[in-house]
Amino acid sequence: MKNGLFIWNVVLTLASGYLLVSHFSGKKITGTVGKDNGKATSSSSNSFRIAYFEMDSLAANFDMVKDLKAEMIKREEAINAEMDRLSKNLQQKFNSYQQQATSGSMTEEQSEAASRDMKNLDDQMKSRKQALDSDYSDFVMRRQNEIKSKIETFLKEYNRTKDYSYIVSYEQGLFYYKDTAYNITADVVKGLNELYKTKKN
Repeated sequence: MKNGLFIWNVVLTLASGYLLVSHFSGKKITGTVGKDNGKATSSSSNSFRIAYFEMDSLAANFDMVKDLKAEMIKREEAINAEMDRLSKNLQQKFNSYQQQATSGSMTEEQSEAASRDMKNLDDQMKSRKQALDSDYSDFVMRRQNEIKSKIETFLKEYNRTKDYSYIVSYEQGLFYYKDTAYNITADVVKGLNELYKTKKN
C-alpha cells in the first residue's frame, strides 16, 4: 500500500515536471506591440530591453542645460538688482518723510499724503516683484519643456536602430539596481550636444 502511494507520487511529480518544462520551453512571444504613426512595432530580437541614462550626468554635460542655468543666474541677478533699486528708493523716500516729520515741517495733510505715497510705492514694489517672479517661472518652465522635448525627440531617433522597449532616466532613490551594460548616457549627451550645436550655429 505504502509502495503504491510512493510510486503514484513519483509518477505525478514526473508528469508535473514534464508539463512545466514543456510549457516554459515552448516558443514565447515577448516582443511588444505599440502604435507609432499608425504602424505596429515589435522588437526584432523578440526580447524586452530597457536602456537608461544618468539624469545628473545629462544635466551636467548637456550644453542646452548649461545655457539654461547661465540664463537663469543672469535673470535672477537682474531681478535682485531691480528689487534692490526699488527697495533703496522706498527707503530713501521713507527717510525723507521721517526727517520732515521729526523736524516739524510737515503738516497733518502732508503726513497723510506721505503715508499714501509710501503705501503706493510699497504696493508697486510688491506688484513688480510678483510680475518678475511670474515671468521668471514661465521662462524656466518653457525652457525645461524645450529640453524635455529635445531629449524625447533624440531618443526616438536614437532608438530606431537600438530596439529598446523603454529608455528611462536613472535617478537615485527611484531604482535600486542597474546593469551598466545598458547605460547610454554618453551616447545621449554626445548626440544632444551635436544637435544643439548645429541649431545654435
